Amino acid sequence: MRQFVVYANLGSSRKLYPMLLNIQSDLIAETETRLAVPLFPLQRGRNPAIAKLSPVIAVNGADYTLMMPLMAGVATNQLGKAVADLSHERATILGALDLLISGI
Repeated sequence: MRQFVVYANLGSSRKLYPMLLNIQSDLIAETETRLAVPLFPLQRGRNPAIAKLSPVIAVNGADYTLMMPLMAGVATNQLGKAVADLSHERATILGALDLLISGI
């Protein structure tokens, strides 16, 4: 499972968060878990209060809010089919993670 790839969410939260973004490094492949960020469909809610912390990212033509404050370790069997590669959004994703962790 590759870093910055969006996967279908097979877990119990899939109705609210239909997709999960894997942000875990490819170098750590031995574990049966991945650090993932839920994606919330923007059409279901409003823009986030802190845009840099929860940026809006397009996935296959639809906008989703990257819910960085809700990232969690998930079992690999909760990640379904790969939906999109967001490697081109690397700077935005890591900027949100940096803001969450360091406040800058």
